[in-house]
Amino acid sequence: MAGDNAVRRRVMAVARIVASGVILAILVPRVHLSSLLPPGHPHTFLWVAAALGVTFVGIVLSAIRWQRVLAALGLEARLSTLVKHYLASLFVGNVLISTVGGDVLRVSRLSSANHDVPGTFASVVVERLTGWLVLPAITLGALAVNPGLRHLHRASGLAVTVAIVTLVLLAGLLTAATSKRIGGRLASTEGWRRFTGAIHLGLARFKERPALALEVLTAGFAYQLAVMVTAYFASEALGLHVGWTAILAFFPAVAILQVLPISIGGFGVREGALVVFLHPLGVTATHAVALGLLFYAINLVVSLLGAPAFAVGGRSARTRVLA
Repeated sequence: MAGDNAVRRRVMAVARIVASGVILAILVPRVHLSSLLPPGHPHTFLWVAAALGVTFVGIVLSAIRWQRVLAALGLEARLSTLVKHYLASLFVGNVLISTVGGDVLRVSRLSSANHDVPGTFASVVVERLTGWLVLPAITLGALAVNPGLRHLHRASGLAVTVAIVTLVLLAGLLTAATSKRIGGRLASTEGWRRFTGAIHLGLARFKERPALALEVLTAGFAYQLAVMVTAYFASEALGLHVGWTAILAFFPAVAILQVLPISIGGFGVREGALVVFLHPLGVTATHAVALGLLFYAINLVVSLLGAPAFAVGGRSARTRVLA
């Protein structure tokens, strides 16, 4: 069984690499590669530097969100520790592009300290799940605030569709997870059933401590807004000037689409989605692809901060095993 799972993971990894390559192969001929780099004006570097800073702030906000979920589950962890684990997981996901995944690293690192694998796993699942609520809410809110964006036909229609489908899937998942017959029975199983059980465990604790649920959602909104600010700063660095509400309306849909398990690091999917969403705003395919690559590069640079945490944490884990 373990051998079959390993083969399946390798096949999926290869398929995702191929999918990313195919999508980029379709996009690249439509752009001028010489125009992908940001213009070398001083303000460009200021925008990029600001984006790097906001990205790091977003990581801290993510750690705060995780900490509040852990508190709801009765688990304590220092914020500095969670930031280190987050940075290490980003290093794995963005730099090493491991098939193991950054979230698996977070669970293994933290559970080795608190000795509660089910609770730690549930905290990561629930923390990630908040994005399924926050991102669609940001898109729908931005479209409500700026009526002009609702008349962009394919772009606005796709954004609304992504938001509604995400909320429907979330509602279905939460319904299954809150059911004692389904979610309760799956709490100790493996695979996707363990995922549903983890949500059941997390939601049960939030019912007991609703104030913490509000804190988690608040931190979740703050984190996603930091991501949107990073995207806005990146667009300004490229001189696109697409507008703040346009970023709020369309980039959450991009964020949702790029995590679909059909590519590596969202390559191709992110850039293709940006081409579709930004074209009605007068952004060329070249600049839309450049925005996607610059956004990824910013996250990649910040992820490098996780290298020491990844290396030190690995040595600490081996020391505990040997002891």
